[in-house]
Amino acid sequence: MGIFILIVWYLRNKKSNKKFATFWKSEAKTCPNVDAFLQIYGSFSLTRHTYKNLKKITNDFSEKLGEGGYAIVYQGKLKSGFLVAVKVLKQSKGDGEDFLNEVASISQTNHVNIVTLLGFCFEGNKRALIYEYLPNGSLEKFTYHGAGPSNQSLPWETLLNIAIGIAKGLDYLHRGCNARILHFDIKPHNILLDQEFIPKISDFGLARLCPLQKSTISMMEARGTIGYIAPEVFCRTIGGVSHKSDVYSFGMMVLDMVCGRNNLSADQQKSSDLYFPKWIYDKLELQEEASFQGTTNDEEKALQTKMILVSLWCIQTYPSNRPTMTTVVDMLQGCLDSIQMPPRPNLSSPPRLAFNTSGTITQTQ
Repeated sequence: MGIFILIVWYLRNKKSNKKFATFWKSEAKTCPNVDAFLQIYGSFSLTRHTYKNLKKITNDFSEKLGEGGYAIVYQGKLKSGFLVAVKVLKQSKGDGEDFLNEVASISQTNHVNIVTLLGFCFEGNKRALIYEYLPNGSLEKFTYHGAGPSNQSLPWETLLNIAIGIAKGLDYLHRGCNARILHFDIKPHNILLDQEFIPKISDFGLARLCPLQKSTISMMEARGTIGYIAPEVFCRTIGGVSHKSDVYSFGMMVLDMVCGRNNLSADQQKSSDLYFPKWIYDKLELQEEASFQGTTNDEEKALQTKMILVSLWCIQTYPSNRPTMTTVVDMLQGCLDSIQMPPRPNLSSPPRLAFNTSGTITQTQ
């Protein structure tokens, strides 16, 4: 209970946050109490590595697995021969806020659909996180296809199971932990796949902890990735920011899984008339052929239609109209006939957004 109160106190008090950050910065110079802080956040089983050891594990950072706005991920191997992914932060924001966010949130989790954090490095400004290695990489490479639908390589049943696994992972984050964890960056790039294509949610750098008793949280700045951000995150008049914001991101991601939609071109992004879900909805409502990934039989078309219907429920404009992730799991695992047609999406394209390196967003002309 004491740990939970401390977390709530840290999240709800801006002044306390600043004091905490200042204290963290002063402690980081010598790092005598880093372990104590990490233990406060529940990281009792994590192994702390020196930066020298990281270089050894990764063979001097020779094999890069991927790169994002905040970090570069390298493949590594522990002494036991166990393969790992080493996420080296480029530059921590807010005196280590993203590092703390990730450790504080993911270290409290234990779920088959959440990536496992094995260790960390905190040595001056060198900060890294060590995760289990997942050989099939991110969902992104199975979602976007430059050459069209013929490049789809995953069976429809596998795609549905991936969506169900992600939904179960989010449901766990929202109601299965001592404090509700809001991810705020659900997208194909942040979903990793193991050798059996079991999905695992990763990258908790933008995550926020929220008491289970609270329905919404306050945020000074929006966070997320364009195309997946819930409308209330950048337009607070629509509703409060809550776990329903992750539901919206999940819905947009499932649409990408179904349709193999490539990132929109610059010309398309400038068009105020283009809103991808409306186009999908129109085809579904008119019962037109909407086979974006080469369905070949009625069973596959039924799976595709189910995923589209669920995603359209998830991306309803107002948070109160979206299902919880518990309901989403039930819908995905249930019969197609039990899913009602959702209301037509009535949100036009959001303003074009530009992201800075800290993850905040600013409106552009």
